[in-house]
Amino acid sequence: MATENDPLMLPSEHDQEQAKLVQRHLAHLQQSDRCQLRLQAPSGEETVELPYAVVALLNRILTEMADGNAVTLVPVHAELTTSQAADLLNISRPHFVKLLESRAIPFTKVGSHRRIKAEDVLRYRQQRLERRGQVLEELTQEAEYLGLGY
Repeated sequence: MATENDPLMLPSEHDQEQAKLVQRHLAHLQQSDRCQLRLQAPSGEETVELPYAVVALLNRILTEMADGNAVTLVPVHAELTTSQAADLLNISRPHFVKLLESRAIPFTKVGSHRRIKAEDVLRYRQQRLERRGQVLEELTQEAEYLGLGY
């Protein structure tokens, strides 16, 4: 099992199976507007109600773990290094630096090091996804117009 200090928390096969099981239950509970979690400690049992946003996030984490993916939580106001930000976008660091230099993503410099707000990286990623969707829609319409049978 990965520890909190591991830079990459890859789930073991056992963790993946556990995540699948819990995720199935949680997905069912997420359909309701209330979700309660029962915690059992040596001193006794306690029930807490989870906000919907927490249930949705936990469901997402479990889904990724069940698929064997590493999961990292990054606060939106965190400042990232160029390597961390490039990893978040799944692109190379040199390509990411080119994006910064072209002013596609805002950054600050601390000495000679660039720092990028996680929220700016996430905003860029969202804009990129939206643009991809638009281009795909345009290509689909063009293919239909030309009768390419896609």
